[in-house]
Amino acid sequence: MPDVRISSPQGKWILLTTVLGSSMAMLDSTVVNVALPRIGRDLDANLAALQWTANAYMVTLAGLILLGGSLGDHYGRRKVFVIGVVWFAAASLLCGVAPSAGVLVAARALQGIGGALLTPGSLALIQASFHPDDRGRAVGLWSGFGGIGAAVGPFLGGWLVDGPGWRWVFLLNVPLALLCAPIAVRHVPESADGRAHGRFDVLGAVLGAAALALVTYALIEAHQGSLVVVVTALAGLAAGVAFVYVEKHRPDPMLPLDIFASRQFTAVNLVTLCVYAAFGGFFFLTALQLQVAVGWSPLAAGTALLPTTILMLLFSARSGALADRIGPRIPLTVGPLLCAAGMLLMLRVGPGASYAADVLPAVLVLGTGMVTLVAPLTATVLASVDTSRAGLASGINNAAARAAGLIAVAALPLLAGMGPEAYRSPDAFDDAFHRAMLLCAGILALGSAVAFTTVRSLPPGCRRPECRTHGSITTPPLEGERARGRIA
Repeated sequence: MPDVRISSPQGKWILLTTVLGSSMAMLDSTVVNVALPRIGRDLDANLAALQWTANAYMVTLAGLILLGGSLGDHYGRRKVFVIGVVWFAAASLLCGVAPSAGVLVAARALQGIGGALLTPGSLALIQASFHPDDRGRAVGLWSGFGGIGAAVGPFLGGWLVDGPGWRWVFLLNVPLALLCAPIAVRHVPESADGRAHGRFDVLGAVLGAAALALVTYALIEAHQGSLVVVVTALAGLAAGVAFVYVEKHRPDPMLPLDIFASRQFTAVNLVTLCVYAAFGGFFFLTALQLQVAVGWSPLAAGTALLPTTILMLLFSARSGALADRIGPRIPLTVGPLLCAAGMLLMLRVGPGASYAADVLPAVLVLGTGMVTLVAPLTATVLASVDTSRAGLASGINNAAARAAGLIAVAALPLLAGMGPEAYRSPDAFDDAFHRAMLLCAGILALGSAVAFTTVRSLPPGCRRPECRTHGSITTPPLEGERARGRIA
């Protein structure tokens, strides 16, 4: 049984290294969008290259995050976590010195692999190291400090882009890794799941990532209307079908399809796909809109979105407590509608927009909607499956949110009529942005309707989330399997 106490020096070191590791990945998910216009200008990149700069990371992270947790269970959670940190830092260094958009995109894909190793590993280390009496508090501190990192991200990203340059958005990860990895090696005890076998669903992971990558490519390049795009789209669909076939017939699949026999689990993942597709598209396009059409600096654009994370940090725990009392159906119905209202308010944001009169009201309404729905979403995911599969269910939900976000970043510019050079024209981008916000609001309304018609009350005595405080605006929180000390 793990016996590290949170008040001990070792406990503090474990918290520090896990927070540093998870913050590296979380920072990248929030700061890069702010840097995109400057990256495009410096590397002479079109909108498709900017989409890939955001999405290459998400493709490998979403496709491999379930596999990353399983590798830690078998080979050692600390070992895989440290490998992930070092890998992430090396890829970040390559991003920071990238001479072209193509090299940057490839380096971002490598970053995602590192993220898939360290993201589940940071929580697994906490659950495998701390005494059961301290574990809940340790998870709370880990998620709270991680949320603070997410809140600092847009401000820090904007400051770096305005100051030393966008390359430091990536280079900043290197000193963080140089601090994180040695602490982990010296102070974090190694742990593994003795029941873990040596078989890994590498084929399933590769097929899943390939399907995401091929479909994303087809959506980003669809404006060309070429034969290559059609072939790529068909190949992506074929890879998706092959992924389902492999997962159905493997004895130990990465994604056991029988988990979707729970109608509640399937329904809440459909809600997740809707809301996080809208969130992914919103944060990608809004960071561009505030700079391209409104004319703000990267620092001002990053800071403008800060209230959403602050609201999540302050009120996510209270939202979870409210959902415990009234059930998840109302929050999961009302929350997406509030987010849709926030995105409709963004229709007022264009050239000459005022932060106080135009941007802030939209961001506050959006943040209120996110607070309302995220904690009940996680609780419903965990309650809809057997306790022994809670970590797997959370991992699937987290991966689904990331996949939804990357598909939205690929598809929304196409659906909104953004051409390859749209971000170089304030008027053209402004028009397309407003069409995209209408689409996002519609997706959220669809998610609300799914929740209202399918989500039911949670059974008594069901598993409750450990991560009560949450600050990520791009994914729901990861949860582990307390009974087994394992995260899928």
